[in-house]
Amino acid sequence: MDIRNVAIIAHVDHGKTSLVNELLKQGGVFRENQQVADRVMDRNDLERERGITILSKNAALMYNGVKVNVVDTPGHADFGGEVERVLKMVDGVLLVVDSFEGPMPQTRFVLKKALELNHKVIVVINKIDKKDQRVKEVVDEVLELFLELDATEEQLNSPFVYASARNGVATLDFGVEGTNMQPLLQKIIDYIPAPNADTESPFQMLVSSTEQNDYLGKLAVGKVERGTLKVGQTVAVTNYHDESVSSSFKISNIFVFEGLKQVPTEMASAGDIVCLAGSTEVTIGDTVCDKAQVEAIPFVKISEPSVEMTFSVNNSPFAGKEGKYCTSRHLRDRLIKESVKDLSLKVFDTDSADSFRVLGRGEMHISILVENMRRDGYEFQVSMPKVLIKEIDGVKCEPIDRLVIDVPEDSVGNIMVAMGERKGELVSLTNVGNRTRLEFLIPSRGLFGYKSQFLTDTRGEGVMSSIFEEYAPFKGHIDRRNCGALVAYETGEAVQYGLYNSQERGRLLITPGAKVYQGMVVGMNPKGDDIVVNVCKRKQLSNMRSCASDDALRLEPVKALTLEESLEFLNDDELLEVTPQSLRIRKIILDHTQRGRADFRRKNNIDV
Repeated sequence: MDIRNVAIIAHVDHGKTSLVNELLKQGGVFRENQQVADRVMDRNDLERERGITILSKNAALMYNGVKVNVVDTPGHADFGGEVERVLKMVDGVLLVVDSFEGPMPQTRFVLKKALELNHKVIVVINKIDKKDQRVKEVVDEVLELFLELDATEEQLNSPFVYASARNGVATLDFGVEGTNMQPLLQKIIDYIPAPNADTESPFQMLVSSTEQNDYLGKLAVGKVERGTLKVGQTVAVTNYHDESVSSSFKISNIFVFEGLKQVPTEMASAGDIVCLAGSTEVTIGDTVCDKAQVEAIPFVKISEPSVEMTFSVNNSPFAGKEGKYCTSRHLRDRLIKESVKDLSLKVFDTDSADSFRVLGRGEMHISILVENMRRDGYEFQVSMPKVLIKEIDGVKCEPIDRLVIDVPEDSVGNIMVAMGERKGELVSLTNVGNRTRLEFLIPSRGLFGYKSQFLTDTRGEGVMSSIFEEYAPFKGHIDRRNCGALVAYETGEAVQYGLYNSQERGRLLITPGAKVYQGMVVGMNPKGDDIVVNVCKRKQLSNMRSCASDDALRLEPVKALTLEESLEFLNDDELLEVTPQSLRIRKIILDHTQRGRADFRRKNNIDV
C-alpha cells in the first residue's frame, strides 16, 4: 500500500513534463537551494532543442510515506508506441488537458489506450492561468470524449484537478485558488490504486522499456508483477508473442528509482518499478520470470507503422568525406539496434545489400532517428517518405489521419482550399474563443510537405496536429509539391557570379563557397519544372571586365532547409544525403542526359 505507479499522458505541448517538474520539486526530490532546469525530465539534447518529449522516462518521489513512481511520456503522435508500452507498467494515469485547446487527437489516442487497460484516470486541466482559458467548456469536452470512448460509469466519475504547472499550483475546486501541488499529490495517493502485490507467488516481470548503461550494458525496465527478486538469482526469459524466445540469465544488479536517480538494491518485490542488469539479449515485450514457473505476460500489440523510407549507403561524389560510419554493415547494425529499442520501428533488408526499408509511425518519428544517427557520425542517404498501402478485401487502401487545425477566422478560406487539393474531408467546424477549429479526415500522404505551406497560409498563427485514424480506399493522385528543383550542372564550388545568374530561375538553397556536384539540388523553381543551372560559372576576366564589379552582384537571402523541411521537399526521383556536417538533396540519377532519358521513358510509359 506504500507504492503508486502513475503515467502522465497528454497531447503534445499540454504541459506533461512541466507538471512532472513541479511534482518532483514539491515531492522533496531536490534540495531547497538546488538549481533545477526547466523540463528536467527531457535529458536528451534533441528533446531540449525541440522542446518535445521523445522517450518515456521514469522518476520517483515520496509523499506522506508513499512512494510515487512517475512515468513521463511523449505527446507527439509519432511516438505513440512509447506510450502504449509503458501503460502496462502503471496502475493509473494523469490525463493532462490544456485549458484552452481542450482534447486533441493524441488526447483521444492515449485515453483510449488507458481505458482499454481499465486504468484509473485523474483528469488534470492544466494552464488555468491562461487569459483565454475555457475551463468549463473543456471539462464538458473531456466528459464527451469519455462517452465517445465507451467509458464505464466508474471511469466517467474520474476526478478533475485544476492546475498551473508553470506556477506550481493545483486545486480541486476551480473557484478556489491553489497554493501548491499537494492537492494533486494527495489525489494520486487516494484515487490511484496500489499495485496488486502478490509477493508469495514465483517472480514475474514484463519488460516495458530498455536503457543503456555505460558500465553494465543493457538494463531491462519494468514493473514486478508478482513475487520477489534478489541479486544473483537466475531467471528465465520468454515472450508471449514469440515462443522461440527462451533463455536464462543471472541478475547482476537491481536498481529502483529515487527522484531522477537509479539506486542499487539487493531485493525488489511485487509493485516495484525496477531496472535489471545481467542480459544483453532481453528486449521490450519479454517476460522475465522464475525458472520454476516460466509463464509469459500478454504484451500490448503496438500499432502498426504507416510510413516507410529507404536508408542506403551514400554513393554521391562526396561520399565518405564527412562521416565516421559509412558502410552498409555500420548502417544495418545501427538500424537493427534502433528497431530493438523502438517497437514502432521496423527494419527490413532489400534486394540490394546497400539499402534497407525502414517503417515508422510518421515523418517526425523517422526524422528523429535520422538526426540521432547523423549526430553519432553516420553518413547515409534516405528516400522520400511514402505511406504504406494495404490491400483489404481486394481493395487498395491507404492510411487516413484525423487532422485538427486551430486557425484565426480569416485563415479558414486558405485552409479549405489546401485541404481540397489534398483530398481532405471536413468532419467538423467549431468556434473556440476567437479562433476556428476544423477537423478533417485526410490521407496521410496529403500531409507530406504541407507544414511549411500551412505556416504561410496562417501567417504563423495556426496550430495543426494529426493522428492515424484508419485504413480507407485509395483517394487518388495528390501533388506532393508545387515547385520544381534547380539542379547543379557540374561539380565544383558555387561562386557569386553563377549564383547571381541562377537566382533568376528560383530561390537558392546554397551560398557562395558551397561545394556542389552534378545532379545536386541547389534551389527551388516556383514554376514546377526542374531546371539545370550552372552555379559554378565564373566571370571571364579581361581588360574590360574585372572581378571587383562582382561586389555589385546582390544575392537574395537563401532558404536553409532543416532536416524536416528537406524530407518534406523530396520528390520520388530524389534522395537526401545525410552527413554529420551537411544535408544535401540530390537526384537519384546524377547525369543530366541519363536523367532526361529516364524521364522521357517514364512519361511515355516506355519499358527499358
